[in-house]
Amino acid sequence: MSLAGQITPATVFVASGGARGITARCVLAMAQAYRCRFVLLGRSDKRADPAWAAGCSDEAELKRRIASELASNGSQPAPRAIQQEFGAIMAAREIEATLVGIAAAGGRAEYVSFDLADAPEYAGPGAAPDGQGADRLSAILRETAAELGAIEGLIHGAGALSDRPIERKTARDFDAVYASKVRSLQRLLGCLPVEQLRFLFLFSSAAGFFGNPGQSDYALSNEILNRVAQRVKHHNPACKVVSFNWGPWDMGMVTPELRRLFVARGIEPIAVEAGTRAFLSMLDRDDAPALVLVGDGLGQEPAAPREASQRSSRAIPLAANPFLEDHRVGEHRVLPATCAMSWLASAAEQLCPRYRLARIEGFQVLRGLVFDQTLAERHTLELARAEAADSEIALTALVRSQLSEDGAAAYHYRAKLALSDDEPPAPWASDWSLAEDGRAVNGEVLYGNGTLFHGRVFRGIERLLNADERRLTIRCRLPAIDDQTQGQFQVGTLNPFTLDLHYQGLVVWCRLFHDIAGLPLSVDQVLHYRHLPFDTTFYVTVHISSVTDYQVLANTTAHDSQGLAYSEFQGASLTLSRELNEKFAAAVALS
Repeated sequence: MSLAGQITPATVFVASGGARGITARCVLAMAQAYRCRFVLLGRSDKRADPAWAAGCSDEAELKRRIASELASNGSQPAPRAIQQEFGAIMAAREIEATLVGIAAAGGRAEYVSFDLADAPEYAGPGAAPDGQGADRLSAILRETAAELGAIEGLIHGAGALSDRPIERKTARDFDAVYASKVRSLQRLLGCLPVEQLRFLFLFSSAAGFFGNPGQSDYALSNEILNRVAQRVKHHNPACKVVSFNWGPWDMGMVTPELRRLFVARGIEPIAVEAGTRAFLSMLDRDDAPALVLVGDGLGQEPAAPREASQRSSRAIPLAANPFLEDHRVGEHRVLPATCAMSWLASAAEQLCPRYRLARIEGFQVLRGLVFDQTLAERHTLELARAEAADSEIALTALVRSQLSEDGAAAYHYRAKLALSDDEPPAPWASDWSLAEDGRAVNGEVLYGNGTLFHGRVFRGIERLLNADERRLTIRCRLPAIDDQTQGQFQVGTLNPFTLDLHYQGLVVWCRLFHDIAGLPLSVDQVLHYRHLPFDTTFYVTVHISSVTDYQVLANTTAHDSQGLAYSEFQGASLTLSRELNEKFAAAVALS
């Protein structure tokens, strides 16, 4: 079992800078995935809004109120004083939002206002931490550990910038940056010896790899974090250590000027959702390296994987994936085949970050993941390079698990994935119609009468428009599903939740014309053209190729009202069984 598999709701992390900015976003993602506990350290005070500021979110109006309050107290409402108070209010609101978000995700958190970087003077990289500050920090951690539990993990996300050309930097500039990164980590490790830590996650920067104008101190400080990570990993192999060398995020310390600089250099800022997914993916890997470079356009190396294969494993607990409550077959929750597709695609894109999924070939459900007593504790995804055209990268993918102590393996999903750095043009669907015929019916009828087993999260069919013995068309719109409900299967290039409507349309056809239910078996090709987001009206047209007593084969296309395709399933097959009719009905009764 990997260390990542031991993160439980009882695991406690200290997170410096964890209540605000990108660190807070990553902490929230952890709370959603693991329901774990946090001691959040930050310089800002946690306070309630003053009565005169309550409910005001408009920046100009809030600053006007601040100026009025300062004047009424006899203070000069200077721009600097107004900005300082405005910053304090917004920081306190962000802290509160983080705490509320962690609680809503099922985790627990305590916020402590403590400036890790505060020291009487610059002491240098080899100096011991300030005694008084260290004593206070130790006391704080003892008190919070008594409340939350023993501290086993450290996330060091604190940071500061003081950008200017090196010839204009002062000792004060350097110390502000160095103290926030290096001295803060010294203090934390002085109070949390690495021998007691099972997890150490450091937020470093790509600036340590490549440098940035005006950031010599920032680059140096982050590279020290990298060296600490390597040293801890070497001397404490039982501790899972990852230093994340982030490219620029599309938030936080990236100013508009910096963003323009990065874009001019071909570096795309990291979207928040993509960044938190990358963070969680490393937590889920058995073989996560000590240093990880995260970002698009960084460096000059090709994005193709350097190794011939890669293996990663993950636990898939029910508690971390609330959407499974709405995907039951009979009594048991079952992982949708489209979530498995999305899993494979996301892992392949993380391995080849400049490429995007173009198609999935030969996808097979060998033994679907059923959440019952037979479910393995962890599942392993193996990716390996395969032959491909010059403009593509091809990977084979296999998901397996070990079901018994004697080493017997179970195989769950198999496919070949083709990734491309070009976006293919979307084709037009063929032989489709939006006209209604005598079989037209609202989707709520299909979900309520046992034709489909899906619960609320997956109920995207608004109306069956038309159907005959060779074709069917449904109108769809799936309401947005929040990140917490998506769990470990977050929307990426593929939206596994809207993609499931391909299969739902085929299931409806089988019940209409053969009164038999079916579950996904395989797809010859899944062709991806355009992202299909939530809250978008689209249509799925099903063309039947063949049907037997045990299997149906069809081509399906998701398209807009003009016929422009989002995605296609070519050679999609369902395995058919009348026993499933009763299980579908039972699932509806439970939903």
